Amino acid sequence: MRKYIYQLVEKTKDGNRIGKLYDYYIVIVAFVSVIPLLFREPVPFFKHLETVTVYLLFLDYILRWMSFDYHVKEHRPLVFLRYPFTPFAIMDILGILPTIGLLPESFMILRLLRLVKIVQYSKSCSRIVKVFQKQGKMLLSVLSIAMAYIFISALIMFVHEPAENFHDFFDALYWATTALTTVGYGDVYPCTDIGKLISMLSSFFGVAVIAMPASIVTAGFMDELNKDWEKKKEKQEADREEAEVGAHETEQ
Repeated sequence: MRKYIYQLVEKTKDGNRIGKLYDYYIVIVAFVSVIPLLFREPVPFFKHLETVTVYLLFLDYILRWMSFDYHVKEHRPLVFLRYPFTPFAIMDILGILPTIGLLPESFMILRLLRLVKIVQYSKSCSRIVKVFQKQGKMLLSVLSIAMAYIFISALIMFVHEPAENFHDFFDALYWATTALTTVGYGDVYPCTDIGKLISMLSSFFGVAVIAMPASIVTAGFMDELNKDWEKKKEKQEADREEAEVGAHETEQ
């Protein structure tokens, strides 16, 4: 029974139609559960709808917990104690608790964690997660360069610019971040010549910094697509060979 539950709730990788339907069902439930967040004033119908969908998501949580030993392939009683501390389980329960009243209203923003279900079942999102896992060191290197530049340029700006332009160091960090990402909202800006020069350099440097992770992620994503295409091609060839062997045996 628990093995069947595992095959049902686990993300489908083969031709299991019932499992595939469950995948679509859980994604729809997760999406519907966040619809009330689109309205500032609570709408009674959507409030009740959220309650229903949250209990359906909680049922999914329980089913996954029940079949966790099949997921990790360790059939020991104590293995079930690990499930509540897995990343997806933590996000699932944190997205559920505010609605059922076990967390205060200040934690209502955690309801957005239900959207992780959509990410979890999306092939494209899964590929991007794999890219971040494989290219993590390179992306961290780029992030380190960006953070160092933000801190240094913010410090220079904070020390050199008048106090009325940058009231505290956080304002300088905010400006440095928006300048580096070439957003530049304009609510905080330098007024001295040196400050304007630093701002121009930040914009040019920002183009390069933003381009580097974008190219890394794009290259990694294309790699994952090629691997999936090769696996699909190999499977098709294996199925064709198996069909030819079966036809040959039938003729004999």
